[in-house]
Amino acid sequence: MLLRHLRYLLAVADYGGFTRAAEALHVSQPTLSQQIRQLEETLGVSLFDRTSRSVKPTDAGQAYIECARRVLVELEAGQRALHDVKDLSRGSLRLAMTPTFMAYLVGPLVRDFTARYPGIHLQIFELSMDDIEAGLADDSLDVAIAFTPVRSPDIECIPAFTETLGIMVGREHPLYESTAVLAADDIAQLDFALLAPDFITRLSVDEYFRQHGITPKVRIEVNSVSTLLEVVRHSPMATMLPQAIATEERALRRLQVDSEAPQRAAALLRRKNNYHSAAAVAFTKLILNPLPL
Repeated sequence: MLLRHLRYLLAVADYGGFTRAAEALHVSQPTLSQQIRQLEETLGVSLFDRTSRSVKPTDAGQAYIECARRVLVELEAGQRALHDVKDLSRGSLRLAMTPTFMAYLVGPLVRDFTARYPGIHLQIFELSMDDIEAGLADDSLDVAIAFTPVRSPDIECIPAFTETLGIMVGREHPLYESTAVLAADDIAQLDFALLAPDFITRLSVDEYFRQHGITPKVRIEVNSVSTLLEVVRHSPMATMLPQAIATEERALRRLQVDSEAPQRAAALLRRKNNYHSAAAVAFTKLILNPLPL
């Protein structure tokens, strides 16, 4: 059995047939079919049910496909290890963050990391928690910064810092210059622009309102942090986001409230029992130290 057999096996499974798999692999369909037959003869089982219009894995085939995926992930990690340069003069790092971290954390992190390791090629992705977990599981990401807990037992969570949320407004809001401390009744009178309900941040915001008996007047909902910031900067709307986002440079000011601000744990995520490149280890050390925001 060769590594080629495993790649061909996964291609047939992923494309649901020999024709499309052969096209993707740039081989002829007879060649692909022959290679799969060789693998089946070596294993002594049928891996695919070829009796229906679409080619589907047999029970034995499905079990073997899952193992083959894990093998290829480990082999690719091993290949990266061979090319890893311990002095960090070159290399790459695939980093993901959830959207609210992108709004205030990615800039300082990139500044500090590239200043220390200018030879490292960075790939940065803004992803949902589901996509981050999937990317770490299939080894398409090295590390991520996101919230805990995670669902997958194969992902390691290293506590990094605690994020605090706050109510903030832009210069167009009448409370922009206010130093008053707002009570729950005052907050209930504000017009809010918030992230859409499928954001993890929105879940924390809604929980804060519930705990304090506030029924917010949500006038606008958006599915982008950058869009939300633009809305708040140019309209008399309040929002609730990580406190670190409210800066003079962004023309945002955090309002004082008499209730305790909601907090949530942020962590550095990586795949357990996996090879971690020198760049990933260096990034982990950087994020675990206090960062100027």
